[in-house]
Amino acid sequence: MQGAKLLDVTWHHVEELQEIDVDKEQKLLMKADRIIFQFPLYWYAAPAGLKNWEDKVLTRNFVYGDDNDNLGDKEFGIVVSTGMPLKDFRRGGRENITIDQMMAPYRAIADRAKMKIMPAFTISQFQYLDDQKQMQLLIDYQRYLTQKYPDTLTNRQEWFEREFTDRFKNFDGTNCTECETILNTFIQQKEDLEQLKSTISLIKQGEDE
Repeated sequence: MQGAKLLDVTWHHVEELQEIDVDKEQKLLMKADRIIFQFPLYWYAAPAGLKNWEDKVLTRNFVYGDDNDNLGDKEFGIVVSTGMPLKDFRRGGRENITIDQMMAPYRAIADRAKMKIMPAFTISQFQYLDDQKQMQLLIDYQRYLTQKYPDTLTNRQEWFEREFTDRFKNFDGTNCTECETILNTFIQQKEDLEQLKSTISLIKQGEDE
């Protein structure tokens, strides 16, 4: 899976680079709001291409040296795929190590750069999932790339409303009354939920007084 067809997402395949232009790569990172490393798990880490890119691009002075905050306040995430079941990646499991433990070095770099660290997004045995689970995983993946962080109910609602509205606008003039009904229903339910939250909040204030 990749984010090449999503709006406002830049897909940059570092392993395809014949030569690494450090200045160009660093400027690309500085333009981004959210930086995500995506790779298949290879011997408990990223493939050699990403490691080579890290060594050349993520220099000390660029990441944190000389009081530079080139990546400060940007969001950092990891998408890692594996052909093994997630239950193997736990203490006492077949691999006897967790995904989070393996991703610790990448998070350490992000932390040193003063970035906001997102939870890792793990894709396990995608080819063995049925169509419905693959589609749900794809939606979750798209949310991970573009949804406002953190992953709260409100941020999810805003993301779904925006995505559905954008896709509804791109029907190339096709009449989709049912789609419009679904969108309006979703917006109404969101507003009803917000009203319910406000009512509950007022009730709690009354009880506290």
